Amino acid sequence: MSRLLTLVAVLALAGCSTTAPTVSPEAPGGAASGEKAEKPKPKDGDPKPYDEVITEDAVTERGLFDVHRIGDKLFFEIPDSLMSREMLAVSRIAQTPADLSPFINAGSKTAEQVLKWERNGNRVLLRKASYTSVASDTLAIAQSVRVNNFEPVVMAFDVAALSPDSAGVVLDVTSLYTDDVPAITGLPTSLRTQYKVRRLDPKRSFIDEARAFPLNVNVRHTMTFDAAEPPSNAGTGTISMQMYQSMILLPAEPMTPRLADERVGWFTVSQIDFGSNAQKADQKTYIRRWRLEPTDPEAYARGELVEPVKPIVYTLDPGTPERWRPYFCMGVEDWNRAFEAAGFKNAIRCEMPPAPGDSTQFDPEDVRFSTVRYVASETRNATGPSVSDPRSGEIIESDIIWYHNHIRSYRNRLMIETGAANPQARSLEIDEELIGETMRQVIAHEIGHALGLPHNMIASSSFPVDSLRSPAFTSEFGVAPTIMDYTRQNYIAQPGDGVTRFVRMVGLYDDYAINWGYRWYPGITSPEAETARLDALIAEKEGDPMYRFSTGSGGYNPDAQTEDMGNDPVAASGYAVANLKRVVPNLIEWTSTPGEGYDDLGEIYGELQGMYARYMGHVVTVLGGVRVTPKSTDQAGVVYEPVPRAEQERALDFLAQNVFETPEWLLDREILRRIEASGAVDRMRGIQMRTLDGVLDAERLHRLVEREAIDGGEAWPLAEYMDAVREDIWSELARQRPAISTQRRHLQRGYVETLEALMTEDERRGTDLSQSDIRAAARAELKTIRTQARRARGADAATRAHLDDIADRIDDLLENDG
Repeated sequence: MSRLLTLVAVLALAGCSTTAPTVSPEAPGGAASGEKAEKPKPKDGDPKPYDEVITEDAVTERGLFDVHRIGDKLFFEIPDSLMSREMLAVSRIAQTPADLSPFINAGSKTAEQVLKWERNGNRVLLRKASYTSVASDTLAIAQSVRVNNFEPVVMAFDVAALSPDSAGVVLDVTSLYTDDVPAITGLPTSLRTQYKVRRLDPKRSFIDEARAFPLNVNVRHTMTFDAAEPPSNAGTGTISMQMYQSMILLPAEPMTPRLADERVGWFTVSQIDFGSNAQKADQKTYIRRWRLEPTDPEAYARGELVEPVKPIVYTLDPGTPERWRPYFCMGVEDWNRAFEAAGFKNAIRCEMPPAPGDSTQFDPEDVRFSTVRYVASETRNATGPSVSDPRSGEIIESDIIWYHNHIRSYRNRLMIETGAANPQARSLEIDEELIGETMRQVIAHEIGHALGLPHNMIASSSFPVDSLRSPAFTSEFGVAPTIMDYTRQNYIAQPGDGVTRFVRMVGLYDDYAINWGYRWYPGITSPEAETARLDALIAEKEGDPMYRFSTGSGGYNPDAQTEDMGNDPVAASGYAVANLKRVVPNLIEWTSTPGEGYDDLGEIYGELQGMYARYMGHVVTVLGGVRVTPKSTDQAGVVYEPVPRAEQERALDFLAQNVFETPEWLLDREILRRIEASGAVDRMRGIQMRTLDGVLDAERLHRLVEREAIDGGEAWPLAEYMDAVREDIWSELARQRPAISTQRRHLQRGYVETLEALMTEDERRGTDLSQSDIRAAARAELKTIRTQARRARGADAATRAHLDDIADRIDDLLENDG
């Protein structure tokens, strides 16, 4: 109205004038006087108006940034404030085709990388950032690090529209999830080659779901590939899989990292620090851990237990059966004892899932929530994955996964490993309290992984074998000083020992490791500033075997093995075999269900044989073994200590008695005639040959050769070792008229074939044999066996034919070898 009145006044003044005003033919915008100026037409590539892109039929979720679904299209609306902010992109397989890979299943992570959005005019680049090489921005070398680690562009997008307030951009990101983008694909090159994948089919690849939360955005999408030889459903020529992509905002200020030490076990992240003063490209390795800071630093400094500013919280999946929820929560909160060692109380807690209809905004896909997920699956496993900030090692979130059928694993193991001494384990329906306790400890083990702890396979060897037969000791300490070892059930306790606790528990090593990794030190601004205090914590425990750490040592350290128990593999395996001999005659009774067949019997009997073979493998590792104790240069003593000869000889004698002499007790007629028409002899041959292959493993023999060269008379010379093995395998030839059983004949033929490989192959399982004494030793043993076989006179036709065949085989081998 005011503009109209002004115009009227101007016209009135003009009417009183004697001269007409000059009128420009066009206004500055190009429109004639009195005409409304037209908006300039957008150029090709310019953003469109917001409401032309995000139309009324858009389905929108608000969060870290808004996501819009319009038909098959997906749009991200990213505010300018998030441009160049680093985000952790995690790619997982949500659903996988059958038989894709024994190492890949639903939930497997295929990529974890830092991405960031960068605006370049009317385009936005999605770049991959790397922290493999770093240097402080205050140093001159930082410029060199940048130009020599140029960040790749994963994808580029045109700005489709500006946000209504012009403080952000709208991008059509559909192609990021429907094209075959290498950075986030679920199908690696090796599998593409194996299954002869030709291409991703865009018509059968699509976005399933997009979700937005305050700190993350998640997208599920289906990828369908044309494949000439797919792993399953061959007639379709297709591999389809569903991927789950999560983009998580990283903290603006990274947590101060903590330097790793190989003497204490932690998952880690590594960087090459070019800004270090070291006279080399200095690799810095940081532990992965949650950010825990005390609410009351003064009280913490006085040694009082203090709650953390932000505790670690796990919420149970609503699909978790109610009967198991208390055990799962106990498994989570069992770690509070370890955090108390680090000065924190109530540092970790478990919350029940929201009740149906509860308005709580819990969503397992929201990165603010860590969860224990119960998966209805036949998979027999549990996992404890987590995602962490590669800049600092800070753990952002984790999801513990329990697969339903893992109950079956522990039901079977309890019967096999503890049934002899534990009456509660002698049934297919194990008491709920006992099976619940085993589930609790599995959850605790996986929580340990999610807190940053890897497997510690050396811990169990710190307990004396006889202590594991003590009711008082096992009630207080369980079966190992850490729950992170693969020591599940007490297979050493014998009937009559009175042991009542057969399963693992959080232990003293766990308290120590959590204290080392999570203890808070005030005023720390660099990792190097706290190393002296951390070293002091290690020094306090030096020499105590309960505080050692090792994930395992390449199959040569008898102290660090999977599934072992106690400090003496020979004694432990002896007790284990004694218990298995008690269990086998009872399996039919313990596994029988009226009206049902013998499937459970066959399954458990097969698993029992596998455990027997594992126990024998523990003893094999003693042969040519080397014990490993990680040390820093300021600690006395050596790191690698060969196993004494006497221990090795004892181990070989044990194998001769328990494996090479056929374990007839394992060939139970009553069981075999109920579960199969045939197969027992082949399985026994397989167990015996796997053990013998271990005894004659080329790397093991190489260690014997090397030790003889370095240690001289302390070593077990290769020639004498080979003689001892031969005498065990061919012990019948010491008799006048030997009678050799079926199983032993199979073993002896396998022995000759193994020696042939050692004599003729230039490389065997990664060990160079071309110039080795091993080849000569194998040839000498073959000649000795040939002589003995020719001289012997078998007591029966089968033995005579066998010995003649062995001698002729060796003749052919030696002749053809030239």
